[in-house]
Amino acid sequence: MDRIFNGATGIFDPLHNFWENNATQRAVAGILVLIFLLALAAIELNRRQFFPPPLSASIPVTHYMAINLAFTLVLIMEVVSLIFTLPCSISRALGKQFEILALIFLRSSFKELTVLPEPIEIAGHIDVLWRILSGGGGAIVIFALLGVYAKMLRKAEDKHMSGINLYSFVASKKIVALLMLAIFLGMGVYNAGLMLSGIEDFAFFHRFYTVLIFCDILLVLISQCFQPGFRAVFRNSGYALATLLIRLALTAPPFFNVLIGVVAAVFALFLTLVYDKFYTSGRV
Repeated sequence: MDRIFNGATGIFDPLHNFWENNATQRAVAGILVLIFLLALAAIELNRRQFFPPPLSASIPVTHYMAINLAFTLVLIMEVVSLIFTLPCSISRALGKQFEILALIFLRSSFKELTVLPEPIEIAGHIDVLWRILSGGGGAIVIFALLGVYAKMLRKAEDKHMSGINLYSFVASKKIVALLMLAIFLGMGVYNAGLMLSGIEDFAFFHRFYTVLIFCDILLVLISQCFQPGFRAVFRNSGYALATLLIRLALTAPPFFNVLIGVVAAVFALFLTLVYDKFYTSGRV
C-alpha cells in the first residue's frame, strides 16, 4: 500500500501545486476574459448575419449568452479547485461545494436574462424578475452562511493521528481526488462532444454533483478506517447528507431550489457548531 500511496502523492501534489500557482490562476483568468470577449464578438457578428447558415444556427443571437458562458467557465474552475480540496478535509471540501452552489444560483439568475429583449426591459416579464431575485437572494444568504462556517472551522487538522496514519489517510483521499479528476475530465469531454454535435448538453454540473454524493460516501468509509469513532463517522456522514441536499437543490424548481440550498447550508453549519461545541478533538 505504501507504494500506491507514494505514487498517488507523487501525481497529485505536482498537479495541485500547478493549479494553485499564481501564474496558472492569472493565465486561466486571462483566458476567461478572452473567451468572454470573443463570445460577445461572435454573437454580435451573428446578429449581423455575418456567418453562413450552418454555423449561424449554432451561435446564439443574444449577448446575454456570453454571460452564461463566462459563469459556466468560472464554475468549471471552481469544480477543479473543489477536487483539489478533497484531500485537505471533508469540512473544507463541503464549504467549497457551497461556494459552487452559490455561484450556480448566480449563474441561474444571469441565465434568466436570455429570455429578455435587448436592450433589457422587464415589462411583461415579472416572473423572470422574481426568479432573478430568488437566485441572487439565495446566493447571498449562502455566501453569508459560508462566512460563519469558515470561522467555525479549526486550523488544526487530524492532530490526534500519528504521522504515519495521517499520511496514509491523506494519500487515500488523494487517490479519490485523482479518480474524481479523471471522471470530471471524462464528463467534460463527453459534454463538449454533445454540444459540438448539436445535441443538448446533459446537465453537466447536476450530474457531477451526483458523482460527488458517491465520492462523499467513499470518503466517509475511508475515514472510518482511520477514525472509527462514532462522532467522526456521524459528522462525515452528515456532511455527505448536505451534499445530497445540494444535489436536490440543483434539480428542484425555482424558489424551492433556493430553499433547499439554504436549508443544506444551515444544516451543515449547525452540524459543525454541535460538533465543535461538544465533540471537538481534531478535524478530518
